[in-house]
Amino acid sequence: MDELIALLQDWVDAGRLPGAVVLLARGDEVRVRTVGSMSVGGPPMPEHAIMRIQSMTKAVVAVATLRGVEAGRLALADPVDRWLPELADRVVLRRPDASLDDVEPARRPITVRDLLVNGSGYGMAFGDTPWGQTMHERGLDGGPGQVLRGADDWLAALAELPLAHQPGEGFRYHHSFPILGILLQRAAGTPLEQHLHQEVLDPLGMVDTGLSVPTSQAARLPAAYRLEDGRLVETEPLGGGPYLGPPPLDPAHGELVSTAADYHRFVRMLVDGGRLDGRSFLDAGLVREMLRDQVAPGARTPESFMPGFWDVMGWGYGVAVTLAGEHAGRFGWSGGQGTDFFVDPDGTIAILLTQVELDETMFELLGRFQELARF
Repeated sequence: MDELIALLQDWVDAGRLPGAVVLLARGDEVRVRTVGSMSVGGPPMPEHAIMRIQSMTKAVVAVATLRGVEAGRLALADPVDRWLPELADRVVLRRPDASLDDVEPARRPITVRDLLVNGSGYGMAFGDTPWGQTMHERGLDGGPGQVLRGADDWLAALAELPLAHQPGEGFRYHHSFPILGILLQRAAGTPLEQHLHQEVLDPLGMVDTGLSVPTSQAARLPAAYRLEDGRLVETEPLGGGPYLGPPPLDPAHGELVSTAADYHRFVRMLVDGGRLDGRSFLDAGLVREMLRDQVAPGARTPESFMPGFWDVMGWGYGVAVTLAGEHAGRFGWSGGQGTDFFVDPDGTIAILLTQVELDETMFELLGRFQELARF
C-alpha cells in the first residue's frame, strides 16, 4: 500500500489531485489511508469523507433489483413498460449511423434484464452519429446534468428518441441504470431513496450512503474538480453543490454519495456470496449471475463502448468483469468523479475515492491504482 500512497501524494504535490481516500481489505483485515485535503488549501481529507460515487451506484441499483427478483416482486424477463409506459412500442435505428427517422419496430419489449446489462438501446454514444448528436443537444448524454430534469421529465425526453439497437442485442453504457432507478421507484410505490434504504443501505449498515448529503453533514462533503490543462478547476464547492440537502427535483435517476467504509460493506457482501455479518442478504446464485459476463458476443462492437474495452472486459449486472490477462476474474467499476473499486479472485477489495472528474489523466491514475492496490 505504501507505493500507492506515495503515488497519490505525488499527484497531490503536483497539483493534480486535492486528496483521496484509499481502502484495502481482505477478509477481516481492513486498511484505510488518506492523502491531501478536501479542497485545494482546505482541511485534511478524513477517512469518513462522503464522496460522489457516480457510476459505482450501478452495482447498488443492480443489487436492489436482484433483491426484488429474489422476493418475487419482479422478474428479469418482465417487460419494463409494465412500470414505464413511456418505453412501450419502441422503434429502433436500422444501423448505428442512421438518421433518426430511419427506423424499424422493436422486435420485443425492453426487459428488466436488458437494463441490468446496459442492453436497453439507450446509452452514451461513442462516435459522431445523428443519434449521439441529438442526445448531446437535448442534454441526454449522461453526467451530472441529467438531474437538471426530474426523473419523469428525463425519461419522457429520452423516450422521444429511437433505440440505438434492438433490445438485448447491443450495448450502450449508462442510461439503462437511471431508467432502472425510475422503475424501482414506481414498482415499489415509494421514493427511490426510501426503497434503497429499505432494501440495501439499512440492512447492510451503509449509514452515510444516499442520494444526497444531509445539511448537518456538509463538512464531510469534499469539493469537486476537473482538470483543465493539468490544473484543478473547482466544479462544486467544499460542503456545497447539488448533492447537499434534499434534491429539488425527483432524483430517481440520480447517483449516490457514499464513504469508503460504507462501500466496503457493500462489496464485502458480494465477495461473501450475498452474506454479511453472518446473515444472508442476497441469494448466492443471483450474486454469481451479477458477477459474470452477460454481454452477447454480437453486442461487443466498436461503437458500443470505449475503444479497447471489449479486448479483455465484459459486463455483468452493474459491474465490469475482467475476462483475460493478468487480472482475469477481477470485477469492479469506476465513477465519473474519479472513484474506483475492484475485487480480485483472492478476495482482495480495493476502493479509491477522489473527487476529480475522469478524463485521460485521471484514467491514468485509476490504471496505476489498479496495478498498485495490494497488501
